[in-house]
Amino acid sequence: MAGGITDTGELYSPYVGLVYMFNLIVGTGALTMPKAFATAGWLVSLVLLLFLGFMSYMTTTFVVEAMAAANAQLRWKRMEKRKEDDEEEDSSSGVSDSDVLLQDGYERAETRPILSIQRRGSANIFEITERVEMGQMASMFFNKVGVNLFYFCIIIYLYGDLAIYAAAVPVSLMQVTCSVTGNHSCSVGDGTKYNDTDKCWGPIRRIDAYRLYLAAFTLLLGPFTFFNVQKTKYLQIMTSLMRWIAFILMIILALIRIGRGQAEGHPSMAQPSGIRNLFGVCVYSFMCQHSLPSLITPISKKKHVNKLVLLDYILILAFYSLLSFTAIYCFRNDTLMDMYTLNFTNCEIISVAFIRYFLGLFPVFTISTNFPIIAVTLRNNWKTLFHREGGTYPWVVDRIVFPAITLIPPVLVAFCTHDLESLVGITGAYAGNGIQYLIPAFLAYCSRKDTQLVFGSGTVNKHLSPFRHTFWIVFVLIWGFSCFVFVTANIVLSESKL
Repeated sequence: MAGGITDTGELYSPYVGLVYMFNLIVGTGALTMPKAFATAGWLVSLVLLLFLGFMSYMTTTFVVEAMAAANAQLRWKRMEKRKEDDEEEDSSSGVSDSDVLLQDGYERAETRPILSIQRRGSANIFEITERVEMGQMASMFFNKVGVNLFYFCIIIYLYGDLAIYAAAVPVSLMQVTCSVTGNHSCSVGDGTKYNDTDKCWGPIRRIDAYRLYLAAFTLLLGPFTFFNVQKTKYLQIMTSLMRWIAFILMIILALIRIGRGQAEGHPSMAQPSGIRNLFGVCVYSFMCQHSLPSLITPISKKKHVNKLVLLDYILILAFYSLLSFTAIYCFRNDTLMDMYTLNFTNCEIISVAFIRYFLGLFPVFTISTNFPIIAVTLRNNWKTLFHREGGTYPWVVDRIVFPAITLIPPVLVAFCTHDLESLVGITGAYAGNGIQYLIPAFLAYCSRKDTQLVFGSGTVNKHLSPFRHTFWIVFVLIWGFSCFVFVTANIVLSESKL
């Protein structure tokens, strides 16, 4: 995900790209959004959702612009290399060594615009044809400190992702199986509040059942961290199909319940105490910037890519609003679960057992397929962060140490807490904030400076963001840093009141 230049892959149409982006963004975060809406109030939630959607769209266009600039520089360096080779054969020296842009060692050479290069390739030099991942773009446009900060942010985000996944699966299994086998059959979504110390099966408490499922989850999926796994096309189709069946079912069932006059929700307009978690959940739910090179590069026609992305964000905003509003009006605030699917495991809401089990166990199937992929991605990012040019790792470090430091921390976090709303909120508010706002803004700023340095101030990036004025970059940076301060202050104040 954050590595170097990779194969572009099979090309697909812009509309297929739209579907892929929709599927990427609408994931686990959407399942925690209804409760976040309920705790923050519907009006505050709607305003913040719209604003954060707009901000995410803006930074998405920044990343696309940086991808085009990276492609232009790679293409320019190849043309310069060919030009040097030709001139060496002709025993001429039209270009000095100082005219070659050096990116190795994270250093930028001070060069002058080469007019011949602009004339030869100005029409297509910014075409996105090579998949340059965010890690490679950071290496091209940031200094060494910036690159290390980038990898630190990516790694923290992936740790949060894995902790959320490691907690979500055991929580779903605990809620479903404890209700079925215990004395509270079919009562998960009836508003009954259970403590972790309540009985599940005989002498086994609910927290014990959760940790048993966590141990089983770790033993079954953890070993994949030590190997290379790839997401197959058919696995992607299967998980996407299951996701859409589940989301559509939940919306339809909630609408039917509201239509029959069985709605119990009376959401408030605003509750400031819930804004912190809502902010983190919304940021997490709009996360796609780190995967844009994999999504955008294979699109066959990129002329209107920014409009395509805008359409995607409008559809996602509409979907999130529909899912959340049907939830908060269908169920009472105090009965909404961290994982929204669990609200549909009550016999009074759904009489068909198969649908109850499908929705209750839906996160188990979809998250379990993603966990090994995210774990391997995190492991590879650790390797890249500590990689030395020309060096190799000892077998023990490569095959044991890196997988271990990848797997153990998120499992320990999941062992200590299964509060999914807080896990999603904190991951989104901190690491997600950096990936979604700060890194794209710095990429846009640095890539513009380098583009002017190499190609001259008159050269225009064909994929330049609609938010091309420097004001927007400054605005995103101020917003991103302000969010860090706000969330931290909110956490400190909340803890001090306890």
